Amino acid sequence: MSRLETRELAYFLAVAEELHFGRAARRLGMAQPPLSRAIRQLERRIGVPLLLRENRRVTLTEAGRVLAAEAAIVLEAASAAVRRTQRAGRRDSRLVVAMKPGGDGDLLPAILAAHPAEPGAAEVDVVLCDVAERARLLRDGTADIAFLHSPYEDFTGLDTEPLLTEQAVVVLPRTHRLAEHTHLRLADLAGETMARWQGRPGQDGSGPEVRDSAQLMQLIAIGRTVAVVPESVRTQLRSDLACVPVLDATPVTLVLAWPDHSRSPALASFVRTAASIAARRRPHGGALPQVVSSPPGTALAEQ
Repeated sequence: MSRLETRELAYFLAVAEELHFGRAARRLGMAQPPLSRAIRQLERRIGVPLLLRENRRVTLTEAGRVLAAEAAIVLEAASAAVRRTQRAGRRDSRLVVAMKPGGDGDLLPAILAAHPAEPGAAEVDVVLCDVAERARLLRDGTADIAFLHSPYEDFTGLDTEPLLTEQAVVVLPRTHRLAEHTHLRLADLAGETMARWQGRPGQDGSGPEVRDSAQLMQLIAIGRTVAVVPESVRTQLRSDLACVPVLDATPVTLVLAWPDHSRSPALASFVRTAASIAARRRPHGGALPQVVSSPPGTALAEQ
């Protein structure tokens, strides 16, 4: 079978998402008859039905659901490739780093100060975004590299450089019954309302969804939730909040991540600088754990 064209995939994905040929045609800026013909031709080429058309109602077959999921991945990758290519071709090419506020483990100032001396260094732009946006900006080609946290992220398709591993702490209102303890265990937090990060599936708890650290800290301060986060949160802690180490909570590893096909000298330069700075901050040059994706149902919140 000949290769599918991205145009065909875009046509099919529009129909699969709208489940209506008229709406899909309007979305694509084309007439409905040629769209219908294109989808029928696609089905003939693939050799299986993708859509069921009954009484003006359109539904996906099992094969259609598979192709819709695959088409979304392919089209996103193609768009990301275009964006990366365009940025690489500009004379003033810059390295774009994505992170959430406070999500650099306090490493970024030192990295930016040392980076210009590295061979292949480029100007660095820092994009501050919500927790759920960092990996998306990386995958869609808007950012070149991002500060992420293991074990909370899906690192599929990404290369990584672990930087620092931090002990977990729980953030509580200063008036909380546990706030004066020197340390706690997860069992001590049973029954507490745990915050959940927006756009992060598979989290335990029924607490409020939060999109950034400032929102999280405000909700903790008014007693609506508590959160287990990396220890570096202490540098951002409000005076009305307390931090207590949680001895048996999973440590959190700060990770630099980038698309696994990247071959940019500027990116390699930034990674070398960051790894060097982080190594100096680690106590006794301790080894870092292997980076893994978050297991379903993790109860810990990311910083």
